[in-house]
Amino acid sequence: MNTNTAHGNGNADPVELAKFSALAQSWWDPRGPSKPLHELNPLRLRYIEQAVQLSGARVLDVGCGGGILSEAMARAGAHVLGIDLEPQVLAVAELHAIEAGVQVEYARIAAEQIALERAAAFDLVTCMELLEHVPDPAATVAALAGSVRPGGTVVVSTLNRKAAAFAVAIIGAEYIARVLPRGTHEYLKFIRPSELARWGRAAGLQLQDLTGISYNPLTRSFRLSANTDVNYLAHFIRPAV
Repeated sequence: MNTNTAHGNGNADPVELAKFSALAQSWWDPRGPSKPLHELNPLRLRYIEQAVQLSGARVLDVGCGGGILSEAMARAGAHVLGIDLEPQVLAVAELHAIEAGVQVEYARIAAEQIALERAAAFDLVTCMELLEHVPDPAATVAALAGSVRPGGTVVVSTLNRKAAAFAVAIIGAEYIARVLPRGTHEYLKFIRPSELARWGRAAGLQLQDLTGISYNPLTRSFRLSANTDVNYLAHFIRPAV
């Protein structure tokens, strides 16, 4: 694991990195500020497994944070490289993987840089809840496309720039339920599916599916849904040459 030097980190906002650094020590606390990530993780893993066979797959997890999804994919048999630019969360990820006995590789490197160093090297590239936190999300999408092999899969999750997302993800989650720290999200950085699809096409990816994530406040559970107004997942492929 290389957490000493961040390579190619121009497409990063120091303010956003500081937000996630503050969460580092509580990342694996299922009742702490990262609780929504723990609750969403089984759903995301199920969606990924519908798109690709994880056993034996070479996987790049971009913006891996403390490693919740990275570890889950590794447990499913994938060879996972998790990358992030925040050294404190990467240190937490590495320590937790050691304690859990899960084999995951971690590195402090930008998506754009790894797309240059390991072009077309991965069967699957995942990028969960990161695009709405970077200055140039289209550049990140291009990096995801550059990292996946022809015939490979890219899976992204993000938030839709619609009133429902503002009400749920910001007003509801940050101010009413307080399951997320205030200031976690900025509404104007949310991404409409049409924008994500356009960036994918420009990067040479073909959109295969859009699926929403809905939350039931009565059961306090998430489910996959046809409604993409708040959170949504996108499945792309890079066509084989």
